[in-house]
Amino acid sequence: MNEDTEITQTRVLIVGAGPAGLGVSLALKQAGVTDQLVVDAREIGAAFKAWPKGMSLLTPSFFSNSFGLTDLNSIDPDTSPADFLHTQHPKGKGYADYLQAIVSHFKLPVQTGVKILNVQELCSGFAVDSSDGPIQADYIVWAAGQFFFPREKDFPGAEYAIHNSKVKDWADLEGDSFSIIGGYESGVDAALNLVNLGKNVRLISNGEPWASDHPDPSRSLSPRTLDRLRELLQDKEKAKLIDFVKDTTIKKIEKGDGFWTLRDQDDIPIASNTRPILANGFQSGLGLVEEFFERDEHNLPVFSEEADESTITPGLFYSGPSLVHRNALFCFIYKFRARFGVIAAEIAN
Repeated sequence: MNEDTEITQTRVLIVGAGPAGLGVSLALKQAGVTDQLVVDAREIGAAFKAWPKGMSLLTPSFFSNSFGLTDLNSIDPDTSPADFLHTQHPKGKGYADYLQAIVSHFKLPVQTGVKILNVQELCSGFAVDSSDGPIQADYIVWAAGQFFFPREKDFPGAEYAIHNSKVKDWADLEGDSFSIIGGYESGVDAALNLVNLGKNVRLISNGEPWASDHPDPSRSLSPRTLDRLRELLQDKEKAKLIDFVKDTTIKKIEKGDGFWTLRDQDDIPIASNTRPILANGFQSGLGLVEEFFERDEHNLPVFSEEADESTITPGLFYSGPSLVHRNALFCFIYKFRARFGVIAAEIAN
């Protein structure tokens, strides 16, 4: 580093300008911590802007703040995406507009186009290399999200498929018949969009989530998705276009000349004349700071229950959909936002 290079110093560095990062920024500001900086490699709400056309939030938005009830999709109790966007299930771009409005209204210190290149733990605090120059911070809140970290290498040949997060518009896919690997929210959403376009769909799942009655919507299909699925199946013509393949785990994809072969756990081949669609979820998104977190017996990152802090790197916190405590998943906004105040209180104290 050049001796003349100016170092940005901040009490709290928040990495990620999505709901997880901006929510913590708001909570910190309300707790009196104004010496903070939010950076994002892309733009505010970038993941939502990159959603496939037609995808919307699963949880319903209601303008009920005046009755003391927080909108499920808000990141601040005094704001409401339903009121701002006048819709119950915001699309990706709309929700990104809501996040931008939050930043503007509350004057949050956000810098976009700043990519984090390296993070180093110091005796006290952290030294961070970024595309905008060096940053020194007493605390880091990692809130980079998951959307830009799809699980594309889960098994041999997975690279021959296209991950659902890389599809901008389902109408752009050429072909009349598609195989989708993954039967949870993303897979069913892809199937519904394609069937509504008149396409034949084979939905392959390692379980049977469309028949699950698990009370946690993170482990079964949400009511919103089930409603969409029931509506489609009531249309006899559309119902003919979807084939549910349960208890099947794809272990390998082989590419042929103009076709693809999917092989399951019993090595039974499933042929597809269009590129298979991966709807198998995302990685944790911890990226550069993965090594600073302890791992459990399932190789999942461990967070302190007191404040979602690394158990081996003091001062490093996590906010976002990868959060898990006692086998409870915090993957929806209304879940992980419940932890904003916990993180903010720990840092403020």
